[in-house]
Amino acid sequence: MTLHFILVQNRQGKTRLSKWYDAYSDAEKNKTKGDVHRLIAPRDQKHQSNFTEYLNYKIIYRRYAGLFFCACVDTNDNELAYLEAIHLFVEILDSFFGNVCELDLVFNFYKVYAILDEVFLAGEIEETNKTVILTRLDHLEKLD
Repeated sequence: MTLHFILVQNRQGKTRLSKWYDAYSDAEKNKTKGDVHRLIAPRDQKHQSNFTEYLNYKIIYRRYAGLFFCACVDTNDNELAYLEAIHLFVEILDSFFGNVCELDLVFNFYKVYAILDEVFLAGEIEETNKTVILTRLDHLEKLD
């Protein structure tokens, strides 16, 4: 199971979080961000799945309020595992910030990246236990 990148974008296409696990140039990153947004933003949530093809990869995404949480994986990877990992990430954000919103991602980006690194590490799903992750994050908060 290999994760290539994670993007969090709002409905207007502004990227609020991006983590790249493969080497991409800045031009490739910008093109990919635009392509992914154009691919998932117009999709019908009720009648289309949360999985779509992109180049030789799969984009797994989930929309929460006005934000799209997207993960790009290999075509032979388990979509449901990554869909659940995205949901876990959002649940942890919600618990950590207390009803998370887009502004939390903007103004506390360093904490969001720390949370992301607790769930995903080096392109793999690292931890799936919400309690363990929140305990680690609590220890990190106490260090500040």
